[in-house]
Amino acid sequence: MEMLDQNPITPFGQRPLSLSTVEAQRGVRECPEGKPAHKWQVFRNICEARASLAISDRALAVLNALLSFHPDTVLTAGAADLVVFPSNRLLALRAHGIAASTLRRHLAALVDSGLVLRRDSPNGKRYARKTSSGDIEQAFGFDLGPIVARAEEFAAQAEAAIATRQALAILRERITLARRDIAKMIAMGVEQHVPADWESYHRTFREIMARLPRVPTSDVLEPIIVELVHLREAIVVVLERQLDAVEPRPPELPADQLQNSGPEKSNPSEPDPAPGGGEMIDPDRSRVPDTIPIRMVVELCPDIVDYARGGIRTPQDLIATASTVRPMLGISPSAWEEARVAMGDGQASVVLSAILQRGNAIKNPGGYLRILARRAAAGKFSVWPMLMALRRQGQAARDREPPPSSFPDDFS
Repeated sequence: MEMLDQNPITPFGQRPLSLSTVEAQRGVRECPEGKPAHKWQVFRNICEARASLAISDRALAVLNALLSFHPDTVLTAGAADLVVFPSNRLLALRAHGIAASTLRRHLAALVDSGLVLRRDSPNGKRYARKTSSGDIEQAFGFDLGPIVARAEEFAAQAEAAIATRQALAILRERITLARRDIAKMIAMGVEQHVPADWESYHRTFREIMARLPRVPTSDVLEPIIVELVHLREAIVVVLERQLDAVEPRPPELPADQLQNSGPEKSNPSEPDPAPGGGEMIDPDRSRVPDTIPIRMVVELCPDIVDYARGGIRTPQDLIATASTVRPMLGISPSAWEEARVAMGDGQASVVLSAILQRGNAIKNPGGYLRILARRAAAGKFSVWPMLMALRRQGQAARDREPPPSSFPDDFS
């Protein structure tokens, strides 16, 4: 007597049947019998395309464990051994020891995504019925048939995901180059006293960069790149115009007259402090506190590096770069001097680096710096909370980004 197909369609117990499961079963049924698929190559493609499949990395770890229970590397459509039936205990061990509740949740996600099918027994247990010769006659567990049936679909999605990632990487490179060019040109223009509204250029630059999302996409980055390129071209025009300008050098003044030159005007948006105090750097104040390594400052405040001449490796590099960035942020010399007196040159430079990193979140950098300086003068300020806040923001941004595949290149 001809045996009827006894593959169950509906899940055991109170689990509902979904249309995605019906669709996956139809795909397995219509797959040409004998079609081969390299299970680890398909798995790599699924890992690449997991964003479009809406699958978490933990669910992929469970899928990896399920595939490992099949003894063959090549899966064949229509074969009787495509159903694997490990117990939850063994499956959890191969999935890096995840909890039973977590395992069940990710198994359900794999089924809902159409990556595997449930072939539940009448009592919901997983087992295989074998013939007298030891061959598997029927198995109840998880059917890997969709891995074979959808192999080409997963390959196309992986190719599209790789192309999207490469295009995004190119856009990020272009933004990095334009950002570096603009920052260094603005810094050079300020240092060389090139006549231009450098504060306005820097403000525009920061406003553009503030629109960068934590997890960027190509659609968001493309208009930002266009604006950065236009800004860079405008600054190049200003600098090249300075090359063509022929201006007579001012006559050299005697030393006594140089000492009588007037101070730079302070920012009108900031209150002027009491008169007094020059721009001389006290050697005792030029050192970043020992408890704040330069490497940490550069790691948490990477924007300050864009304005450095040759990188930031020493406290003196940080202090010199902070002095260059100070006028770009609209911080007056008096506010900067007040911070240097209250905090020391090193800690004031770290604070300015943090203010620069915060971008447009600080509307009035000069006034904010004055408040911090007065707290420091009263012994009520430490730069550590600012740095730790930047570290938490960076960690939160990294947590929101989809992590790269953590699986090895060769699973065979």
